Formats: sequence, structure tokens, C-alpha cells
Amino acid sequence: MSRIKVRQHVNPLSIIYKESLIPPDWSVVYPGLTAPIHLDIGAAYGRFLLELAQHNPDWNYLGIEIREALVTHANQKRDDANLTNLHYVFGNINTSLATLLASLPTEKLRRISIQYPDPCFKTRHAKRRVVQPELVNDIARYLPSGGEVFLQSDLEWVAQEMCDRFSENPAFRRTQLEWIEPNPLSIPTEREVATLNKGLPVHRAIWVRE
Repeated sequence: MSRIKVRQHVNPLSIIYKESLIPPDWSVVYPGLTAPIHLDIGAAYGRFLLELAQHNPDWNYLGIEIREALVTHANQKRDDANLTNLHYVFGNINTSLATLLASLPTEKLRRISIQYPDPCFKTRHAKRRVVQPELVNDIARYLPSGGEVFLQSDLEWVAQEMCDRFSENPAFRRTQLEWIEPNPLSIPTEREVATLNKGLPVHRAIWVRE
């Protein structure tokens, strides 16, 4: 399947994205429902999770993406690869994250990743940024103790702002004060590859649910 063209950025506060998603039957989605789950928020084309799922068959991978065409594309690539430990859902985390997290099997969610989110540079658009206190609260409510949140961005101020939101919630502990190097997940996103090829740094942090 050729690469599709979609809008790079959308407004998550738009009325067209207000409807909450209806979670699927996870026992149908994942034959091996006892495996730990990694949720990627803002999965885009899904290549990152596709590679992780191929390299780590003992994990289940789930991506949520607000651009529906990308979800369709990613699930088709999953089917082409005959993977049963990978799934993508169309949804807006502003309205659907709590619903999605509450639907997942208890204690199976072990990792959440948020990578290279739209920085929404303008101050008046700050509310569109992915990591808000409400999102952190939802994650704190449903991520089991010991679960981790992996954050990364090529913009240090974006990475720092995400870390600031998690530092404000006492349910989370940062694993180290300095940025993590190299990528502990070993599989880079397309944005990460492009950034490193330019000789630019990537700013990463892991937060653990206490």
C-alpha cells in the first residue's frame, strides 16, 4: 500500500472530534489477551508499533490516532504482516482516553508512549497540546503500579512541558533527571530517524506509576 496523504495537524477541540470512541471486544482483537499492553498515543502511520509488534510477539500493541485515514492505513499494514498482537483505533484522546483505558484488561496495560506530539506553537493553541493535566490524571487512574510512560520529542521545550505535567501529579516518579540516551525501546519512529540524521538531539524521559 502506498503512503497516503493526510493533514499533518488537526484541531482536537473541533466539534467533529467530540464523539467518544466505542472500544472493541479486546478478546476478539487480541487472541493472546494475557500479554502486557503497550499503548501509543498519536500513532500516526503506525510504523513504530508495527516494528515493535514484529520484534516483541509476547506483547500486545495498541495505537490511538485522531486521523481516521491513518488508522485504516495502519490496520491494513498490520493485516498485510499477519500480526495478531497489534491494533489501531480511531479516536480523540481529549474525549476518548479514559473510555479506552477503562476498557482494557485490568493490570495488562504496562506502558504508554507519547512521541513527538504536535507542539501547537501559538500560545492561544496551548489547550490543543496532547499532555494536559486531565490526560495525566486519566493515566494515573488506569495505569497499574509499576507501569511506565515514555515521552520523547525533538523539541526540548515540548519534552520539558510534558515532563512538567507529569511532575505535577504525585502518582508518577521520573526514572532519571537527565534526558535518556539512547532510546530504550530500540525501535525509532520516523520522526526520530529524521531528527538523528540531521545530527539533532532527541529528548526522552520515562515516568513510572508509583
